[in-house]
Amino acid sequence: MEIKVPQLGESVAEATVAKWFKAVGETVERDEPIVELETDKVTLEVPAAESGTLESIIVEAGNEVEVGAVLGMIGDGNGVAAPALASAAPAAEEPAPESVEAESDLKPAGTDISLSPAVRKMVDEGKIDPSKIAGTGKGGRLTKGDVQAYLDGELAAAPAEQAPTASVKPATPDERGEERVPMTRLRKRIAERLKEAQNTAAMLTTFNEVDMTNVMAARKKYQEDFQKKHGVKLGFMSFFAKACIAALKELPAVNATIDGDDIVYRNFVDLGVAVGTEQGLVVPVLRNADSKSFADIEKEIGALGKRARDGNLSMDELTGGTFTVTNGGVYGSLMSTPILNPPQSGILGMHKIQPRPIAVGDAVEIRPMMYLALSYDHRIIDGSEAVTFLVRVKECIEEPDRILLEI
Repeated sequence: MEIKVPQLGESVAEATVAKWFKAVGETVERDEPIVELETDKVTLEVPAAESGTLESIIVEAGNEVEVGAVLGMIGDGNGVAAPALASAAPAAEEPAPESVEAESDLKPAGTDISLSPAVRKMVDEGKIDPSKIAGTGKGGRLTKGDVQAYLDGELAAAPAEQAPTASVKPATPDERGEERVPMTRLRKRIAERLKEAQNTAAMLTTFNEVDMTNVMAARKKYQEDFQKKHGVKLGFMSFFAKACIAALKELPAVNATIDGDDIVYRNFVDLGVAVGTEQGLVVPVLRNADSKSFADIEKEIGALGKRARDGNLSMDELTGGTFTVTNGGVYGSLMSTPILNPPQSGILGMHKIQPRPIAVGDAVEIRPMMYLALSYDHRIIDGSEAVTFLVRVKECIEEPDRILLEI
C-alpha cells in the first residue's frame, strides 16, 4: 500500500516532509499518523490508510514533495520489511534495515538517490547534472532552493576535487556556537508575505490610545454570568472585534482590496486574528464575523487559536480574510507598527494595557491605557479615513454601549 501526499489545499502543490512517526519495520494501525508534512501555510499529519508494517520510506525528512508523490510503503506485515530507499540497492545485496540510515549518509550530494520528485523535475527540465550542485538539505541532499539558486548563478558548483563518495554532512556549530538551520516552509512563506506587503502597498501607520476602564469594568461585572451561560470567558478580543466591525461598516475602504485597476468593496467581514505559534505567526480567519455575537466570537477565536497552536488548521481557515487584528500586548509590547497581510488593506495592532496618568476633566487620574495602531494601504485608504476608523474603534471601546446601539 502506497503512502501518498494528499491534496494540500487550494494553490498549494508542494510540501516538505517534516518527520516520520514510524521507523521501517514498525507496525502501524489504520488511521494512525505516520508522517508529518509541512506546507507554507499549515503542518498536517498523513494517516495510514490501512494497518500493517512500514516496509519502506521513499522520501526522508527534509525533502520536498508534490501532491500525489509516494512517500513510503505499507505492507501486510507477513514478510520481511523492505528498507528505506531499497530500490537504490543492488538486488543481490539488499542491505538490512538497520544499516540503511548509515548508508544513506554516504551518498554524495546531487546523486539520483537523494532527489525528491519536485527536485528531480527541476533537474530534468533544466538539464542539470545534480552532482555539480552542493546540497543543503538533510544529509547533503538537494532541495528546490539549491537547484533554483544554481540556475540563478547564486550557488557555486560543488568543488571539483571533492571525492564522489565523500560524506556530505549538515553544517555544524563552530566553537562560538553558530549554527545554520534551514528555514521552514512556514517561516519562508511568512518572510515572502511580509516582503510582499512592503513592496506592493503604500503602507502607513496611524496611532491612538484608548482608555480600557469601561471595558474592564464590563468584563468584571458580567464575566461570571457570561461564562455560565456560554461556557467561555469574556475576553478583550470580542470587544475589539465588534469595535472594528462597527468601524468597517462606516469606513468600507478599510475592508476593501485592490484588484488590478479596480477596488473591491466587501459587504461582509472575514476577520483575521493573528496567533503566535512555535512555528511562526499564522492568521486564522473568523468567517462572517459581522453576523456573530460576543459569545460566538469568543468561542471561535478560542477554537481557532487552539488549532493554530496544535498545527491543525485547515487551508480554508487560513485564507480569505478581509481585515486583521493582532495583539502584541500578550508579549508585553507597548507600541508597534503591524505589517499588512496581503491583499488586505488594513490591520489593527493592540498592545499591552498600561496604567498611566491621564487628564480627566480638570483632574489627573491613573487609567488603564492601551496604544492602538492601524497600518493601512494609502493607495486605497486616505489618511482621514484611517484616522476616523481608529477614532471609531476608540469610541466603541471607551463606551461599549455604542457597540450594542450601533452608534
